[in-house]
Amino acid sequence: MIERLRMSRGAAIAIAGLLVLTPAAVVAQDATGAQPENPYAATGAIPGSGEGKRVGYISLGENVPFVKLVSDGIREQAAIAGLELTDCDSKVLVEEALACGQLLGARQVEGVINFQVFQDSSPEICASYGGVPTVAIDIVQPPCETVFMGANNHEAGRLSGAAIGKYAKDTWDCDYTAYVSLESAASGQANTDRMGGFRDGFKEYCDLVNETILDGADRTDPALEQMSNLLPALPGNRIVVVAINEDGILGALGAARTQGREADVFVAGQGADPSAWTDIACNPQYIATVAYFPERYGRTVVPAIIDILDGKTVEGPLFTAHEVIDRTNIREVYPDTLPC
Repeated sequence: MIERLRMSRGAAIAIAGLLVLTPAAVVAQDATGAQPENPYAATGAIPGSGEGKRVGYISLGENVPFVKLVSDGIREQAAIAGLELTDCDSKVLVEEALACGQLLGARQVEGVINFQVFQDSSPEICASYGGVPTVAIDIVQPPCETVFMGANNHEAGRLSGAAIGKYAKDTWDCDYTAYVSLESAASGQANTDRMGGFRDGFKEYCDLVNETILDGADRTDPALEQMSNLLPALPGNRIVVVAINEDGILGALGAARTQGREADVFVAGQGADPSAWTDIACNPQYIATVAYFPERYGRTVVPAIIDILDGKTVEGPLFTAHEVIDRTNIREVYPDTLPC
């Protein structure tokens, strides 16, 4: 039986990796089973290609580590292209996202790179900047979205779910206490696809047992609060916890640590942003995560918006690469990971 708990904020905040796919992007693979090619990933912006063009960027929230990496990459690529970039931090607030849209509209930008998180408010925010061509990052942005760039959500979830499912099969022969899913219903299709992918991957090896969904657990503090409330009701020592992002995982680990039950919780996340590197490398309870490489997003979205403004057809979705990360390979992928 699935128990849905909403113990913290009524309106859950989505984050990055809280990546929402457009309807076209729901199909994660082509007929051969391969992920669609992202033509920009290997090259990035062409020097001088953006000169004379005015583009706006709405950041999801610069206080979020994943987002800061995305933003820094966009600014770097915009500078290479010679693009006139106006960026604005929505601070993970819908009113700030609308204010950013109004600012970009006043600046008469010709195109927008849009990373605001409130999918339901997208039509109003699009209208605030004139509905100009838009590259959506991670969150679908109707009706102004021209192309989507971000995660292959279902596949990213499936990869991490399969990793911890295999661990449960190999280590316990699928004899475990509960499956806890830290989610964000507010992120719409991203939550459905990614967390559904988690379930599908896990079920490649084990059935779901005592599934509990904690909604709004996509930030560290709410995840800490909700897991702290849930753990006393889960007396076993084999608790599988999966999350839509690393923030949720860090909150879950914090709750278990505070209650002296860190050894009871086995986790798998999404994003592999620097906030989680030490736990991935050093904490035996951290089984696996999936990298999104947010530092590379700018290499796609900047040349994509330039091509759109040049009148070229840009076909999407433009997926980021994904790679399963665990303690065996994190230092190869991210050499700056601190020693244990």
